[in-house]
Amino acid sequence: MSRLICVSGLILFALTLVLPTASAAQDTTEARAPDVVYVGSPHDVVAKMLEVAQVKKDDLLYDPGCGDGRICVMAAKKYGCRAVGFDLNPVRIRESLENIKRNGVEKLVRVERKDIFTVDFSEATVVSIYLLPWMNKKLVPQLQKMKPGTRIVAHDYSIEGYPPDKTITMTSKQDAVEHYIYLWTVPLKPAPDAAASADDPDSDDEP
Repeated sequence: MSRLICVSGLILFALTLVLPTASAAQDTTEARAPDVVYVGSPHDVVAKMLEVAQVKKDDLLYDPGCGDGRICVMAAKKYGCRAVGFDLNPVRIRESLENIKRNGVEKLVRVERKDIFTVDFSEATVVSIYLLPWMNKKLVPQLQKMKPGTRIVAHDYSIEGYPPDKTITMTSKQDAVEHYIYLWTVPLKPAPDAAASADDPDSDDEP
């Protein structure tokens, strides 16, 4: 009997080496690692971002790089709108799901494990971003495909070459730090010098 148990144990051990767990199998499909370490926006800054973007119940908010889902959750709880968060990090996805459940907004909010540079933003009416400048700039082609009138609200980092329609400065009560909130309305309008450079490919040449 003990020999049978021992043999069974060896078989089970061998199977664990051959067959990956569900989470491990999911990880193998990940195209690449996250681009940045997640730092969440203070909650009072999130509230101001949603206010500046004039979020309403009939909006669909997208949050690329959603982290723990705090922007999506607050948008759903405060305004009753739908929201979708995107993140590559499975830990952040798990935190988002817990946050969604804890706040009872499962019917309004979902999160997807996706590379944000592959997401189709065309269905969104509001996009919130708290990303590094190079990431904001890389998103421009996707943002430009959104419907006219779609609002883009960013925390601390603007979009290079595209002056915001509005800039708000506030000091968070949570961290006593000054924060910047930027707002654009699609279509994004390039800065005059950037537009001139795009129209004239020889504009950087020496006379």
